[in-house]
Order: sequence, then structure tokens, then C-alpha cells
Amino acid sequence: MSTLLRTIEFLGLSLWLGSDVFLSFVVAPGAFRIVGSRDQAGAMVGYALGVMHMGGIVCGLVFLLARLLRTKTFASFVTPAALFVVRMVALTAISQYTVSAKMATLRLQMGSIQASAADNPLLAEFSRLHRISVSLESGVLLAGIIAIYLMARELAS
Repeated sequence: MSTLLRTIEFLGLSLWLGSDVFLSFVVAPGAFRIVGSRDQAGAMVGYALGVMHMGGIVCGLVFLLARLLRTKTFASFVTPAALFVVRMVALTAISQYTVSAKMATLRLQMGSIQASAADNPLLAEFSRLHRISVSLESGVLLAGIIAIYLMARELAS
């Protein structure tokens, strides 16, 4: 049973990291390259990001539950690997429920990002939030890589 639960931990984290890498390096650049309108591409990426965020939070919670069931102690939540997964869940929740939500509101207020004037203060705020969103996703990816490394190190010792 312990091996199955550890496998679930690795699987949850791997699925989350894989989806983050795929969205960041394939879906988002592809959407802006292939879809004719910047607004439509942004809507597509925003939708995919929201789905990925929800999936990531579920994967993180499954990871933590599997770890708890495997170790049978809440102390397993303060191991370095688990703390990085908790950080991933927190960063993802912040991105989804604050940054992405504010970006969606701004997108509606502007009507069209593509047609907005370069000096539009709403566009400036949207761009600022986009940079924060990218930073949060980078933080999730980095934390996930560290968590996988720490899990592998746990197995080795």
C-alpha cells in the first residue's frame, strides 16, 4: 500500500508539472501564433489556465492526502517536499482567484485588449497583472521541480 500511495504522490506532482510545462511552452505560444485574434488567443489561454489551475490544486491535495495516508502522521506535511507542494497550491490559488480574476474583469472592461490604446491605464494594469501571473506560474514550476527532487532524495535515503 505504501508503494501505491507514493506512486500517487509522484503521479499527482508529475501531472501538475507536465500540464504547467505544456501550457506554458506549447499551448500559450501556439495560441498566439495560430489563432487570428490576440483577444481570442488570450481567451483560449485564460480558459486553459483556469482548468490547469483547478487540476493543479486537485493534484496538490491528492498528493497531500496520499502522503498523509502513507505516513499516518500530520508531521509528513512539514517535510520539505510537502511544504513545496503546499507552496504550489497557495501560489496557484492566488493566481487563479486574485490575479486571473482581476485580469478577466479588466479584459471585460476594455472590450478588446488588441484594440486598446497603448496608453490605456486598464491595459497597463492588465500587463502588470500578466507579469505577476507569469511570475506565479514560474514559482509553481520551480517549486514543483524542487519537490520532485526532494521526493527522489527521500527515496534514496
